[in-house]
Amino acid sequence: MTRVHEPTLTVLMRKEGDEWVLRSPAPGWYVPSPIIAVARGATIGELEVLGRRIRLVAGPDGTGLPRGNIEHLTPRFVAYGDVLLQLDTAASLQRLGDVLVRGNEEAAESPAAAGLVFRAPTSGRFYGRATPEKPPFVAVGDELGQGATVCLLEVMKTFHRVTYGGPGLPERARVRAILIADGADVTAGEPLLALET
Repeated sequence: MTRVHEPTLTVLMRKEGDEWVLRSPAPGWYVPSPIIAVARGATIGELEVLGRRIRLVAGPDGTGLPRGNIEHLTPRFVAYGDVLLQLDTAASLQRLGDVLVRGNEEAAESPAAAGLVFRAPTSGRFYGRATPEKPPFVAVGDELGQGATVCLLEVMKTFHRVTYGGPGLPERARVRAILIADGADVTAGEPLLALET
C-alpha cells in the first residue's frame, strides 16, 4: 500500500556471494529499525535528509536475518551505497525453522499459507508488537483463543487492534508460522498467520 504523504525509498539490495547486502539509496542520517528478519516490504529504518525523514524499505529480493552483532542498530551518517546491513540467508532459513517470514505476495504462495490461515481483515501496515521494546503479540507455538490480539494494523496513521476469531476459524488454534514481516504493508485478505488445530 502506497501512502501519498509518506516518503519512502527502497534500499539497494544486491546478492554478494551467499548473502544479501542492503545499501543506502541516498546520503543522510540513518536511523535503523529494530528488526528480527528482513522480507519484501519490511521497514529497515529511516533516512533523515535535510530534516526530512524518509522510510527505508526492503525491495522484492532477498530474505534473511541481520548478520553479525548489533552494529546494524547503530544510528550513523551514510553515503550513497554504504552498507546498512547484511543478511545471513542460508543460515537464516535454517534458524527460522518453522517460522516463515514473507512479504506480501510471497506469503500467499508459501506452502505455510496453505491450509488454515488467519487473514488480514483490512489493508494496512502490519505490526506484530505494540512497541519495539514489547514482546510480540503472537509467536510460533502460541495457542490463540477468540479475542486474542494478533497484531496492529496501521491505516491512515491510526492503529487498529486485530483480534483472533471470525467465520471459518476454530475456537482455538496454534500458530504454525508467521507469514508477514513486521512493518510490511498488507492487503485485505492476505494470510498473516498459518494455524493448526
